[in-house]
Amino acid sequence: MKRVFILAILALALGYTYFAFELSFLSSTGRLGPGFFPRVIGLGLIASCLYALAVEWRSGGTEAQERGLWGVAVRTALLSGLFVALLNVLGGLVAMIVFMLAALFMLNPGRVLQNLAVAFLLPIGIYVLFEFWLNAGIPQGMLPLPV
Repeated sequence: MKRVFILAILALALGYTYFAFELSFLSSTGRLGPGFFPRVIGLGLIASCLYALAVEWRSGGTEAQERGLWGVAVRTALLSGLFVALLNVLGGLVAMIVFMLAALFMLNPGRVLQNLAVAFLLPIGIYVLFEFWLNAGIPQGMLPLPV
């Protein structure tokens, strides 16, 4: 299952990267354009998938070890759908924090402090990056933050 999943993500990453390279790398003023970050993300996704695929093929995992992973995959997909549904209701920052908390406590149980730190610091960092540095809005939700 892991190999099929990694191959599916690799196919999506290749498609994403193809469209990312269709965007212009530089703007008309010579600054980094809309194609810069998508290219970095796409190439990073491809490299990560290829590395994960190589590690998986070397380890030779068995089907018995992977049977319990279907439930995790379904719960993660449901969490992702819930995140998308709550994005415009709660707002980007709050929805990201809720999603990260739920996902991390499901996937990384027993590490409460680490989960809390990642679940709050990563979305706050993304919010600051998009709102203030890139000047690209994140959904505000029904009750916008006073920031």
